[in-house]
Amino acid sequence: MGFLERLEARAEAVGGRVVLAEGHDDRIIEAAGKLVAGGGCEVTVVCSADQRQAIHEELAERGIDVADPTTDPRRGELAEHLHQRRAAKGMSKDDALAAVEDPLYFASLLVATGAADASVGGAVRTTADTVRTALHCIGPAPGLRTVSSAFIMILPDTSWGDDGVMVFADCAVMPDPDSVQLAEIAISAAATFRSIVGGEPVVALLSFSTKGSATHPLVDKVTGARAELETRGADFVFDGELQLDAALLSGVGEKKAPGSAVAGQANVLIFPDLNAGNITYKAVERLGGARALGPLMQGLAKPANDLSRGCSAGDIVQTSYLSLLQAKG
Repeated sequence: MGFLERLEARAEAVGGRVVLAEGHDDRIIEAAGKLVAGGGCEVTVVCSADQRQAIHEELAERGIDVADPTTDPRRGELAEHLHQRRAAKGMSKDDALAAVEDPLYFASLLVATGAADASVGGAVRTTADTVRTALHCIGPAPGLRTVSSAFIMILPDTSWGDDGVMVFADCAVMPDPDSVQLAEIAISAAATFRSIVGGEPVVALLSFSTKGSATHPLVDKVTGARAELETRGADFVFDGELQLDAALLSGVGEKKAPGSAVAGQANVLIFPDLNAGNITYKAVERLGGARALGPLMQGLAKPANDLSRGCSAGDIVQTSYLSLLQAKG
């Protein structure tokens, strides 16, 4: 059984409820049907009745919950939760009640208040919309201030990472993290590895330098992230600064970073900035033939994930499974 098959089986085993925010889109309707057909999770589709009355009836017949954000009886409760979170930023109670009618806000608030385990949006709306909504409604995980992203990379050569599966972060959200933010990206990526891939993360903080082979403020940022992880007592194996070859190849790692518990063993790669992360994941995907799952949002108190606007129903199902594993991890 390959990783994707194991992923689906694990997600169906842990179960839970995923809320799909854009029920007026046919891909969402198709994905909802596939998710409930698997029998492993419950689904709420957010869609106002005046948009898709016939779809409401069809989904209800198939055991799929349909929520209309303009009339749902939970609107007041959700608006109160949002108002409490955003009042200090100037959001009034009326503003909060109006925001609840936005399907993205409604979906994220269901997750925030425990009515669902994870939300998925972005098939129609932009990444900026979905990220902003998640921050407003759910916020960062306890102890963290940085919300970032990760890709699950499925490599054709199973000798890399964990049977060919690795986590790359951050490749989509944080343009230029400082040392503390970089450390928090590493903490979140380690949690992503544990929940999605399984097993223990071995985290490499990447740089163009290995253990002092070069001096530069860009290197200092990475060594600062390592020091921050040490200060926090991070509960996973990590090291840096490491060049990519030292992180992945045992022969190179032994020469460049002797005694490192990460060199030659890394299964989680933390990139020093968004340029490095985004370019690398796309190069590995396009030139190396890897499969890239994501980006997954990480560092949130509860899962809320973004889709590409070019996604298929299958992509939505896959992101939903990943989200449920994050929720139960």
